Amino acid sequence: MGQPTLLITAYAKAPQNTSMYENYKYAGMVLEIHKESHIIINAEFTFLTTLAQDFFKRMVVGYDFSKDINPLIEDIKTDFLAPSQQSVIVALKVAHQRYKDSLEGRDKK
Repeated sequence: MGQPTLLITAYAKAPQNTSMYENYKYAGMVLEIHKESHIIINAEFTFLTTLAQDFFKRMVVGYDFSKDINPLIEDIKTDFLAPSQQSVIVALKVAHQRYKDSLEGRDKK
């Protein structure tokens, strides 16, 4: 039967001349999503500070990842004012597409 959750990772190139780029080269995220409810239940990010990691985690945990992510992207644009903002958005879009593809794959079984 497997786990009740699945783990999705996604990355995007970090902006040059930032500490994220110097340390990681990429903005990365790992999302744990409940398979039945599609709710993000846990998240980790490649931010250097614990505050940024915690802030972004609070933004995404509880979000229904089967839905349109444009409202979440708008929240990021409004409330996450950092040089890595666009990289985070790109990684989120990659994760969302990967999740949608996995849902389509499960539906075909």
